[in-house]
Amino acid sequence: MEEVKQLVSDIKNRKFKPIYFLMGEEPYYIDKISDYIQENVLTEEERGFNQMVLYGRDVTVDDVVGHAKRFPMMAEYQVIIVKEAQDLSRTIENFLAYAKNPQPSTILVFNYKYKSLDKRKALYKELKKTAIIHESKKMYDNQIPTWINRVLAGQNYSITPKGAQMLTEFLGTDLSKISNELDKLKIVLPAGTQITPELIEENIGISKDYNNFELHKAIGYRDVLKANKIIKYFGENPKDNPMVLTVGFLHTYFTKVLHLHGLSDKSSRSVAAALKISPYFTEEYIVAAKNYPMKKVSGIIADLRIFDVKGKGVGANAVPQGDLLKELLVRIMY
Repeated sequence: MEEVKQLVSDIKNRKFKPIYFLMGEEPYYIDKISDYIQENVLTEEERGFNQMVLYGRDVTVDDVVGHAKRFPMMAEYQVIIVKEAQDLSRTIENFLAYAKNPQPSTILVFNYKYKSLDKRKALYKELKKTAIIHESKKMYDNQIPTWINRVLAGQNYSITPKGAQMLTEFLGTDLSKISNELDKLKIVLPAGTQITPELIEENIGISKDYNNFELHKAIGYRDVLKANKIIKYFGENPKDNPMVLTVGFLHTYFTKVLHLHGLSDKSSRSVAAALKISPYFTEEYIVAAKNYPMKKVSGIIADLRIFDVKGKGVGANAVPQGDLLKELLVRIMY
């Protein structure tokens, strides 16, 4: 995120590079940087003759180079943005000659999504000398709540730890999807608001009481009544609460509990660092480790693997999701 901020700051201060090669598994920052260049390098009057958007499926590398070698008209720069540039991956090494001698008055942007250049090849090595290469890597689940907090803090909002966890569990690691939901909240909530589970439930539709976060908490605390209520709700609303997602979250949860069993230092700070979780949630994991001995946790993880397969229809085609979840809950808690 700091690299992105510096890159945007340089563009804002008109410290341009002739080539911006934006690549990687996470498209969110690729789009953000590209959009910023598209909207801020040229004035509205200059864009008509000097800004062009190409699509990788419609052009060749030679086409891109041909456009890039042109001179701007009545402007200092021309901007060319190649969207879906990953469609040029088979011939992208043909860009090497231009990368060695780019046109100084052209700002050429590649949106090379879901892939990365081979760092061993000549093109990557040359671009390191003459261009900006930004590799946008996919975030892990445990990094998303922190990202949500940073984004909201920069826009004068905050969010409770449970709220951030709810969004993470419901929306996954897709930053664009999370950003869209945060934008919806910002439309209806004034700046300075702390976003709570209640506000998320009211405005996004994620239940604050019946979700995977509350399920593994109930299981961890051995709250049988609450866990059964959540499982019943999941069984009645399978489209909003797919079993494969529930099993995945429980597998992650108990893997962390197993990790905790192996720690010599079980202080809150040590647990938070080792499990890569917010200190806000450490008590829950410590309690779960007391309620579920290491041998039991190992058995639960084995059961979750079995039910993951069943949830995908292997060997349990006619069994409703709700019944499978009830059986799984019995295996875990008894």
